[in-house]
Amino acid sequence: MNRATIAEHLALAEKHVMAGARIVARQRELVAELERDGHDTTEARRLLGQFEEVQSMYEADRDRLFAELTSLPQSK
Repeated sequence: MNRATIAEHLALAEKHVMAGARIVARQRELVAELERDGHDTTEARRLLGQFEEVQSMYEADRDRLFAELTSLPQSK
């Protein structure tokens, strides 16, 4: 991939990371609310684990793209 394409992919990956972080944070809030109200949190925790796993993949993809971009020579 060329520099511009990698930069575009990196920008999209960063959006995914930010959106994912909001989703994970909200799910953590929901788990806490359920616990506080005495509800079963099994399913909410399972979803949280899945969201965290996807978030880790988003972050790894972003980091990989960043490393790839910074390893390319600067164009003049």
